[in-house]
Amino acid sequence: MEVILLERIEKLGQMGDVVNVKPGFARNFLLPQKKALRASKANLVYFEKQRVQLEALNLKRREEAQAVADKMTGLSVLMVRQAGESGQLYGSVSGKDVADAIKAAGYTIERRQVNLDNPIKTLGRYAVRVSLHPEVSVIVTINVARSQEEAERAAAAGAEIEELEAEEEIEEEILDETVEEDEIAG
Repeated sequence: MEVILLERIEKLGQMGDVVNVKPGFARNFLLPQKKALRASKANLVYFEKQRVQLEALNLKRREEAQAVADKMTGLSVLMVRQAGESGQLYGSVSGKDVADAIKAAGYTIERRQVNLDNPIKTLGRYAVRVSLHPEVSVIVTINVARSQEEAERAAAAGAEIEELEAEEEIEEEILDETVEEDEIAG
């Protein structure tokens, strides 16, 4: 089934593109969500008339999403879960759990905006992408731990590792500069 996209859809196309999709995807998702119109001559004419307004509305939504993304940058959320000795969770952390934790941190998002490919099943720190708009996304750090104290210890250990990695990078840059200076002098 051919449809005209009314907004950018990841892995499908940009606003205004006429794409061929499976009928079920169009009937059950694109059309009810008002993300597309059936590709007919009348709808093409309607879309061309409305294009400027749709682009302005899309731009406004993108700017709002970018403002929220700027505030969310660097957000880290703690999720306390029970786990076995090996760090395996009793259960898992799903996209809904992540969305609820971000809501508790003071941001309004929906479960479908959380891009979690597989449920989280072990303790640790995870980078999860949150799509605020089809063109704007932000990375949120999810820290899954047994308790608040364990999460703080893991965060402190992670900060120490990051500091050591930064120091190693600086040492490598100094070494590279020294080698270049020796080559130039030699």
